[in-house]
Amino acid sequence: MATQLECLFLKLEPLFTMARTITFLVWFLFLGVACGGNNHYLKDIRRLQAFKASIITRHGSVAANSRSSSFSSSFAAPNSPLLSDEGGNNPRVYHVTSYGADPTGNSDSTEALIAAIADAAAKAPSQGQLMQGITDLGGAHIDLEGGNYLISRPLRFPAAGVGNLMIHGGTIRASKKFPEDGYIIDLSSTSSSSPSNNNNNQNRGANSESSHSSPYNFEYISFKDLLLDSNFRGGGISVINSLRTNIDNCYITHFTTNGILVQSGHETYIRNTFLGQHVTAGGDKNEKNFSGTGISLLGNDNAVTDVVIFSAAVGIMVTGQANTFSGVHCYNKATGFGGTGIYLRLPGLTQTRIVNSYMDYTSIVAEDPVQLHVSSSFFLGDANIVLKSVNGVVNGISIVDNMFSGSDSGVEIVQLDQSNRSFKQIDQAIVDRNIVRGMNLKATVAKMSIQGNGTLWNVDFSGVLLFPNLIRNVQYSVSSNGGTFPNHALRDVSENKVVIETSEAVNANVFVTVDQSMVY
Repeated sequence: MATQLECLFLKLEPLFTMARTITFLVWFLFLGVACGGNNHYLKDIRRLQAFKASIITRHGSVAANSRSSSFSSSFAAPNSPLLSDEGGNNPRVYHVTSYGADPTGNSDSTEALIAAIADAAAKAPSQGQLMQGITDLGGAHIDLEGGNYLISRPLRFPAAGVGNLMIHGGTIRASKKFPEDGYIIDLSSTSSSSPSNNNNNQNRGANSESSHSSPYNFEYISFKDLLLDSNFRGGGISVINSLRTNIDNCYITHFTTNGILVQSGHETYIRNTFLGQHVTAGGDKNEKNFSGTGISLLGNDNAVTDVVIFSAAVGIMVTGQANTFSGVHCYNKATGFGGTGIYLRLPGLTQTRIVNSYMDYTSIVAEDPVQLHVSSSFFLGDANIVLKSVNGVVNGISIVDNMFSGSDSGVEIVQLDQSNRSFKQIDQAIVDRNIVRGMNLKATVAKMSIQGNGTLWNVDFSGVLLFPNLIRNVQYSVSSNGGTFPNHALRDVSENKVVIETSEAVNANVFVTVDQSMVY
């Protein structure tokens, strides 16, 4: 009899085990929902999934070996309490408050933020490489958790050679001790590190400075949803010799040097971002005193899209090639006060495209522009485009389909600054199809008609043509009123005036089109 009962018990034991497991899972789920927020709930769900998988495995083992009387269960703890996600396939999230950062901004959080950056760069699981010598961190996040953090020195990575990492979601403010030439976030390589950072570097393996073999310092680093307050002590973000960097939805203020500095490297994309030395919405009584630069681009192939620069002496300073600007609104220091919206300081090889932008009382200045395109933009308050001669070169410019609105004070929509020397090398310069109100129209293509009775027709284009004494192509027609058919000829093209003569006096309409744009 005992043997039969023992056999029955062994057959039913898997069912008893499964019932206990289901009861425990229901209790665990209820406890997680009742006692925690969304983050705890998601963590508990992941743990339950892992526990369920272990139960299924162990149940199979029990079924295979019916004489096993019990099994032990355990929950796998995270590798670090600083990580919010578990599992090798999930991005690691480094919560800065877990490192001791003060989200109220009452105490200094520099060491805590640097420690979180160092851990993310050193301990996030490698997913291989991006560019050669750049370790892929798999999308690790440094989460500022919506806090307000005070720092006393720049936040720098302990060493170069990492990529695919994001810092996001909070406010960082410079303290009164912050260096006046520093940047709140400094994405640059450094050979000098603190002892704690040196210890981290020793454990980095493929991420170490010694193994960094890429020509770039970093790749695919993202800064998102940040407010950076430089406290009038330096700049906001510095990106030095890095590749494919994202600056998205940031608010950078109270800088004295540059809101954003990009030097060397390639393809820094600045999007949906606001920059201003002073927090104002225009009409500031101290506008004459604005200083600093919103964005300084000393590198190639960058893009600035949907960005507002609301106070600075210069909105965007460009000394690199092949940059593009779209949806940029500059209402920093007005040109009348000595400010500039976009300054293209790259004489001889500009290669810049500015489209669909809004120059609000601030002008565009281009030195010796070569390959410059400006279109579909709005210039308000006598804002214009100034072509400044350095070596006297204009080649391959297109300023078309823009709108200009001014105060009827005689400002030209495109102005030549030849105070250094005259423009002598002019080719492929197209200024045309612009809509003008309250400013003086300037163009490289012009049309005019006159009516008269005589033998000479003088058509003066000097008031509208951009370049002085330069007409390269003329087309004209003579429409005579009456039965005569006079001979006619183009007699003179000088000082931007066209003279047409007929062989006899005639009552006629003369139509003339001139073009300065190129040599055919």
